[in-house]
Amino acid sequence: MSSLTHFDAQGQAHMVDVGGKAATRRVAVAGGRIEMLAATLAIIEAGTAKKGDVLGIARIAGIQAAKKTSELIPLCHPLALTHVALEFAVVHGQAGGQPAIACTATTETVGPTGVEMEALTAVQVALLTIYDMCKAVDRGMVITGVRLLEKQGGKSGHYVAG
Repeated sequence: MSSLTHFDAQGQAHMVDVGGKAATRRVAVAGGRIEMLAATLAIIEAGTAKKGDVLGIARIAGIQAAKKTSELIPLCHPLALTHVALEFAVVHGQAGGQPAIACTATTETVGPTGVEMEALTAVQVALLTIYDMCKAVDRGMVITGVRLLEKQGGKSGHYVAG
C-alpha cells in the first residue's frame, strides 16, 4: 500500500497537487444498502410514502451530493463531473434476510484525479434521504455496506472490489 497522500513531509494535512497530472477518463462505482422493515419497503414500492416518491427524491439527492462532494470532504478537489447515475434495487429479504434497498452510484469525469469520493458520497446521501423520508414509520433502518465497488482510470489503474 502506498503512503497517505494528504499529508506533507511534516505530517500536515494538505490538498494533493494534481496540476501536473494528465486529464484522463475516470469512473467510480460505489454501493451500499439500507435495511428496513418489510412494511416500510412495501410503502416505498407502492409509492404511498407521505413525503412522495422516495427513490426518485433519493436519486436527485445522490446526484446533488456527488456534485457537492468537495464542499463536504475538506481535501477533495472540485470536479467537473461528466456523468452521475444512481440505481436502486429492492431486496425482499428471502431466506431470512433483511428487506432492503440497495443503491449503486456511478460517477465519471475527465480530469487529473479520481471520482471515488463522489460515488461514495452519492450513495451515502441517497440512503440518508431514504431514511429521512421513511423515518416516521421505521426509525430502526440501518445503512450498511457502503464501499467502493470499482474504479477505472488514473495512475493506480483498474480496481474491482473482491
